[in-house]
Amino acid sequence: MSERSLDLDDFSDLIERPHGALRRQAEERRTRTGLPPQALGRLDDLGEWLSSAQAQVPVRPVADPRLVVFAGDHGVAGLGVSAREAGTAHHLVRALLDGASPAAVLARRFEVPVRVVDMALDCDPAELPAEVTRHRVRRSSGRLDTEDTLTLQEAEEAFRAGMAVADEEADAGCDLVVLGDLSVGGTTAAGALVAALCGTDASVVTGRGGGRIDDLTWMRKCAAIRDGLRRARPVLGDQLHLLATVGGADLTAMTGFLLQCAVRHTPVILDGVVSAACALVGQRVAFRAPDWWLAGQLGGEPAHAKALDRLAADPLLEQGVAVGGGTGALLALPLVRAAAALAAELPVPESEPAPSPTEQSTLDAT
Repeated sequence: MSERSLDLDDFSDLIERPHGALRRQAEERRTRTGLPPQALGRLDDLGEWLSSAQAQVPVRPVADPRLVVFAGDHGVAGLGVSAREAGTAHHLVRALLDGASPAAVLARRFEVPVRVVDMALDCDPAELPAEVTRHRVRRSSGRLDTEDTLTLQEAEEAFRAGMAVADEEADAGCDLVVLGDLSVGGTTAAGALVAALCGTDASVVTGRGGGRIDDLTWMRKCAAIRDGLRRARPVLGDQLHLLATVGGADLTAMTGFLLQCAVRHTPVILDGVVSAACALVGQRVAFRAPDWWLAGQLGGEPAHAKALDRLAADPLLEQGVAVGGGTGALLALPLVRAAAALAAELPVPESEPAPSPTEQSTLDAT
């Protein structure tokens, strides 16, 4: 395989929008329920979105959702930009696998299977199940402020790994993905991507992260994003190169995952700033792809709001959830399931039968 055999331009041809004609049919069916327009608020829009994504009216219930979490450590965390110690993201993964994290509690409550994909955790692979570590590209991504986070070959490998995970989930019958991330330093990488793609300064996108960092740590984080942004700007025209420069293995894989989900017509609920940043990169690759993604929540990171605004994505919830792992997106899942149930089960009157040939002749005569 050559170093750059992956052509992201192919996604523009492969990705179609959800079925617009069926969305109009879903809207027409909703009007026949007798409920006043907008009586169900955004639940109407959600049900119609699902109908178009499934290419089916009435919509099917959401029967087989999955929580897919991409994990990795980032070298930039060594600068002290996070409340967590650098190289400790595997502790977050272990808590999720052991059922002890907020995302694990919600996934258990909502009966959603959990899949964790280690892309660049800084730990011995033997510490985690083989199914978790089989796609790992490297042990921690590079420091985005002074060096590329990945080589181009590693970036392609990570991107293809994300695509492979999307294919595996679609082939297994997943009808809705709840997307999450677990990392130390990931919001710094996401901030650099959002600032680069939105053409804004580092201070505008720098937030407090999942650990609610203090002012000194925030200043270090802002400086790291500023330096990463300086390195990212020259490669804005090449999205894989951009991800290799400042994204790291987990964000690169998530971008490939999102785009391949759109190819496979698998709808996705985005979680926090990391998944939103990857969606922003994906939008640059294929402008129709965001039609398959739903913003589950708005967290506290300013880069998150910036990315969702650029994506024209209106979040379902605004709870300020910042713990990662897909927690905020999981909170939105019951709303999506409720929208599907209402769209599928609210009764509509039977259509009037077509007149028989004899009746039609009588009507024509009159």
